[in-house]
Parts: sequence; C-alpha cells; structure tokens
Amino acid sequence: MPATTQTPYRPAAPRPRAYAHTGARLHWWALALPALAFGLLLLLLAGSGQAQAAPAEPSGLLQVTHQLLRAVG
Repeated sequence: MPATTQTPYRPAAPRPRAYAHTGARLHWWALALPALAFGLLLLLLAGSGQAQAAPAEPSGLLQVTHQLLRAVG
C-alpha cells in the first residue's frame, strides 16, 4: 500500500507593485460604448410613436442595388 505524502504549505508570492492595480482599470470605450448603445436604443424606442409608413417608391439604395444586379446578371 503506497504511503501518502504531504506537501508543505507555501503561500503565494505577492504581486509586484507595478501590477497591483492593472486588473481594475477600464479603457474609456469600455464605458462609453455601452452607454452610447443604450442611448441610441432609447432614442429608437422613444421615437417609434411617430413612425410612418414608407413611401411607395423604392429608396435610392434599393434602386442602386437593382441596377447593379441587372448589370452583373
């Protein structure tokens, strides 16, 4: 029957002082981008009560897409 061995407890080495606060720092965009996205979604929801039907004529982007498809196809 094999004998069990115990390893001595060794506390973890302290982190160097230069890296002590790097885990808590955020870049500016880490807060700005979610706030911007939230604001844009809020504006979309707030302005949805004034939504109107689209005009009968297709948009300019749709016309250009049809012309490109006719030229390629």
